[in-house]
Amino acid sequence: MAVYQLDNDLWFPDPHLGEEDGLVAVGGDLSVDRLLLAYSNGFFPWFAYRHQQEPLWYCPLQRFVIFPNEVHISHSMQQVIRKGELQITINQDFEGVIRGCATAQNRNNDEGAWLGPEMIEAYTEMHRQGFAASVEVWQGETLVGGLYGINLGTAFFGESMFSLVPNASKLALIHLAQTFDKLGGKLIDCQFETPHLKRMGGRFIPYETYIRLLKS
Repeated sequence: MAVYQLDNDLWFPDPHLGEEDGLVAVGGDLSVDRLLLAYSNGFFPWFAYRHQQEPLWYCPLQRFVIFPNEVHISHSMQQVIRKGELQITINQDFEGVIRGCATAQNRNNDEGAWLGPEMIEAYTEMHRQGFAASVEVWQGETLVGGLYGINLGTAFFGESMFSLVPNASKLALIHLAQTFDKLGGKLIDCQFETPHLKRMGGRFIPYETYIRLLKS
């Protein structure tokens, strides 16, 4: 097992050679071209920006995903949807969502905070070029939750979500899954398992199955 040092060339090593936690490489940059190459092969950057000067690149061999047509909507969430107290939009405030993801619950003050200025700039540029998307949840005219990620073909790679009121991020994920399913989307990559995502239908698939879905 090894961690590879990237350079100015655009390449990634075989993820089977990486560490058990999925760490495979360090270095390179967060350019649009490198990010597109990364996501199309199952890699994503994740690093504590206060302590790490170069990006760390992960590619776990067991992938935690949600299939859009399998998203689980609990009885309580069905009630939230029926009440209609929160409104949902897509790509109406990407900057607000990514900054919400960075600062909600004082995340930016955590020692391990990863969504720093460099990452925000990189994903905002991905959005400008049509590769990153956001789902916004509103209470009146106030942004109270949402999520953002990368969309390549029939795959959506979820990056982060936030809630300032109960259930906002769940509502954003349900809306993403239902909309993506209608548009022919096949896979939502959740990157890491959480109890919240598991209850909503998340499950593990092997990298070989995952990459086959991406390439199709």
